[in-house]
Amino acid sequence: MLRSARKFAKDRKGLAAVEFALIAPVLVTLLLGTIEVCNALECHTKVTMLASTASDLVAQETSVSATDMTNIFDATTSILYPFPIANAQIIVTSIVSDGNGGGTVGWSVAKNTTAHTAGAAIAIPSGLMSKSSCAVNACSVILAEVTYGYNSPLGKFFLGTVDMTDTFYSHPRKSTTVSYTG
Repeated sequence: MLRSARKFAKDRKGLAAVEFALIAPVLVTLLLGTIEVCNALECHTKVTMLASTASDLVAQETSVSATDMTNIFDATTSILYPFPIANAQIIVTSIVSDGNGGGTVGWSVAKNTTAHTAGAAIAIPSGLMSKSSCAVNACSVILAEVTYGYNSPLGKFFLGTVDMTDTFYSHPRKSTTVSYTG
């Protein structure tokens, strides 16, 4: 009996298989985690790009119509490919200076969410529309806000939906304000 125990203790056959069985779950977890992080970073980059593009496209015009906004929403949501566009909520707002460094909503259009109320005060970063630059003539900024409900194929078992948000401000290029004709 003692002899069998010594023989078993000296036997190294199958040691690599046991070590692999212990390490394999860790390696698989690291691989899947890396894929998850890369997908989430790619999605967040696309959300940022969507916000900047939507704001920039509106800021290039002197006025936009409801049809123009539909076309802008359709064009910008294609940036999200291969992620589903149904999860994207976009608000494009024209913020007009109140003369005191703050702003009010001139107009707002939204896709898959509720737009801001026209005439309502809206918080903006300090210095975006300073008193000195807006004192002589009216000025405004175009704000694009994007919220995207990210659902990862693997992460839904653990995290569920993760909201990714971004905002982007653009000054109108061809006029002091961009008008909206709904």
